[in-house]
Amino acid sequence: MSRAAATADVQSDGPPTTGRSRPRRSVARRLAVLVLVLLVLCLPPWWTLFAAGAQWPWPVSVLGTAVFAAWLVGFPFLMVAGHRAQRSDRAARIADTSLGVVWVLFTWSVLGGLADLVLGGLDLGGTGRARAVALAVAVVSAVLLGWGHYEAMRVPRVKRLDVRLPRLGAGLDGTRVVLLADTHYGPIDRAGWSARVAEAVNALDPDVVVHAGDIADGTPTERREQSAPLGTVRARLAKVYVTGNHEYGSEAQGWLDRMAELGWEPLHNRHLVVERGGDALVLAGVDDVTAESSGLAGHRANLDGALAGADPDHPVLLVAHQPKYVPQAAAAGIDLQVSGHTHGGQIWPFNFLVRIDQPVVHGLSRHGARTQLYTSRGTGFWGPPFRVFAPSEITVLTLRSEAGAPEQHS
Repeated sequence: MSRAAATADVQSDGPPTTGRSRPRRSVARRLAVLVLVLLVLCLPPWWTLFAAGAQWPWPVSVLGTAVFAAWLVGFPFLMVAGHRAQRSDRAARIADTSLGVVWVLFTWSVLGGLADLVLGGLDLGGTGRARAVALAVAVVSAVLLGWGHYEAMRVPRVKRLDVRLPRLGAGLDGTRVVLLADTHYGPIDRAGWSARVAEAVNALDPDVVVHAGDIADGTPTERREQSAPLGTVRARLAKVYVTGNHEYGSEAQGWLDRMAELGWEPLHNRHLVVERGGDALVLAGVDDVTAESSGLAGHRANLDGALAGADPDHPVLLVAHQPKYVPQAAAAGIDLQVSGHTHGGQIWPFNFLVRIDQPVVHGLSRHGARTQLYTSRGTGFWGPPFRVFAPSEITVLTLRSEAGAPEQHS
């Protein structure tokens, strides 16, 4: 240890700290934060359902309290077992599903508590009010979880949108770009779902197919069966892919290689040019913004590298996993950026938290004089197998030149 480092470890009222004590303090802080978060998530539903005056028979209250206590104790161990390097898919399924259940219960218990306060202030409901609120929270949560699971597991509906690009040549007017994002092949085996998604994409007869990253939670070997149907996707002009932040926890380079093996063009800070009717469109892609911090050699978001050698007079469609890359895209005069990452919030009201980190949660937006951004809600789901008020999508972006047909939405 250098003298400066040793000096920095000396406390004014005690002996020098050891290098080992710092990690211990860090682990203790993280553990304290985790316990606090879990308590915050558990207390409102426990209070609303079992302790706010509903006066259920004591076996019901004891059983409900025991379930919440067991989740509090067991959840961290399930998360570690399910998401560490040697992951257990069974543990991940239990942890992820239970987290979604608790989040929905937390949300509607808070809303139920507010409703209880309002009813109490109006002197409505009487002695049975607490039980009525508890039952309402339980029923609404159960309905939303059932519906949300169906929404997460179904093949996404197709969302269609015309996007006018003034610099697009007439020869490329009407080009259909099908956008996939956030498939998140993971602990729940969705090989059949993946095959049906590929069939749905092919039925759209696309010119270009884009996968905007977060392809899986797991390595290419672990998710080989689920990713295999991507090899059946067809496109007239190109199929392109960029990494998302989740690839950087599960062999990002391996996923680039796997997608190349399946017939896709990995846009690893590079571009390609597609042409039709004598006009050209640059398809460029950058690594996710988390790539550089991953420590993986040669991986970082490098827009200059992606555009190197591209004709500046040609319009550019940029694929970048996170919407928050759009300031760099706007500064470079990109015509259209397509992104995913947000999942549209996935489980309401998480969309409000996503908005803190991202400039857009979903849809088409304009940034600067030229640049437009389309943010997909995503094709799959991450973690909890639920989508509540944030439906998944397969997006068809029909590119229109200045003289093209009027914009249409569906």
